[in-house]
Formats: sequence, C-alpha cells, structure tokens
Amino acid sequence: MATAKIYDLTGQSVGEQDLADNVFGMPINEAVLHQVVTSQMVNRRQGNASTKTRAQVSGGNSKPYRQKGTGRARQGSTRAPQFRGGGNVFGPHPHEYHHKINRKMKRIAIRSALSDKALNERVLMVQETTMDMPKTKTMITFFESLALTDDYHKVPSVLVLLGERDENFIASIGNIHHVKYTHVSAINVVELMKHDYLMLSPDALAFIEATFDDGAPRTTDAAEGEE
Repeated sequence: MATAKIYDLTGQSVGEQDLADNVFGMPINEAVLHQVVTSQMVNRRQGNASTKTRAQVSGGNSKPYRQKGTGRARQGSTRAPQFRGGGNVFGPHPHEYHHKINRKMKRIAIRSALSDKALNERVLMVQETTMDMPKTKTMITFFESLALTDDYHKVPSVLVLLGERDENFIASIGNIHHVKYTHVSAINVVELMKHDYLMLSPDALAFIEATFDDGAPRTTDAAEGEE
C-alpha cells in the first residue's frame, strides 16, 4: 500500500497516511492518460482565430494594369494573396474544437495520474491548512523545508488540493510561482500531470478516495475534471 508523509506548517514530518490502493495503487494506463490530456487541452481552445480570404478583403476589385505590354506578370486583382494587403490562403477560420471524453476514461486517467504520483513518492499531506493571517514568507519557508527535488534540477512545482477553503492559507501560497491551489472538486488530469508534486489536506484525500474508489459507494457527484 502506498503512503504519503504528513507535514505540519513548520515543515516537520509528523507521520504517514495510507493511501487507498483502489485509487493510488492502480496500473498506470499511459494510452488513456495521453488521450484524456490531449482532449482536455484541445477543449481549452477558443477556436476564434480568423483571417480574411481574397473574397473578404477590401479594395482591388479592378485589374491593376493591362494584360500585355508591361513586361510584368499578368494580374487580375490586388486582392490576390501575392499582394500586400491581399487575402490569406489557407488561413485559420473560426472552428469548434471539442473532443468528447467518456466519464469512465476520465476516472481511469485520474486514477492513473494519482497512482503515478504515489508510485514515485510525490504525494504529500499537510496536517493543518488554517492560518491566523496570510503570510507568504511562512509558506515559502514551509516548502523550502520539504527539500523537494525533481528530475531536471529545477524548482519542483506543487499542486495543492484542498477541501475546505481557508482564505489565509490560499493567499499565503498565491504568490509562490511554483505552487498552485485548486479545490479538490476541480481535480483534473492536466494539472496533475503538469505539476511535480501533489499536496493534499486530510479532507481533500477523503474526498478523492470517496469519489474515485470504484469499490466504495459514491458520496458525491463531483466534477471529475474538465471536458
């Protein structure tokens, strides 16, 4: 069974938490992960890029010069794409980008992403997420004391998932560039794969295990990532 270390806000380890095998110990399905991540990235596209063709640009409807006798190539309109200010050939036009993702695939992908984090010992837990006042310096010291590392010798990124919101805690991590907060109900595969570490509060872990453990009765109809 996979475990996650529990830390207090001083960065000291205060114990370990067992992680449910049905959520954090599943086989990693790379094919489904790739398909769901690709679909979610495509669904983020607005699809509103637009260019004008030669039929849509203004001016240039008459022949710019006579057909023969000038020594130049024959031209019929300055709206042709070879002229400055002419129309665009094969340019982008408004398009609806949408890939449908089945609910079952999303759940498999999320469990695969969570299992990948657990397998590489990159799931952490914070014991307490309540602060008397927002203090960015306190949270910077907290993350530095964890001594997190990654494979590319850069500052590792951390995705923080919380259940109950504490505005002081959220404000304290809001200005730390490698840390991102998301409510646990908005968990999605793209964010899980984009960040090096996953940090959970106790209520966030309970929510995830209750929602994505197919062997347990579901207690909520949470949003399982984006379409």
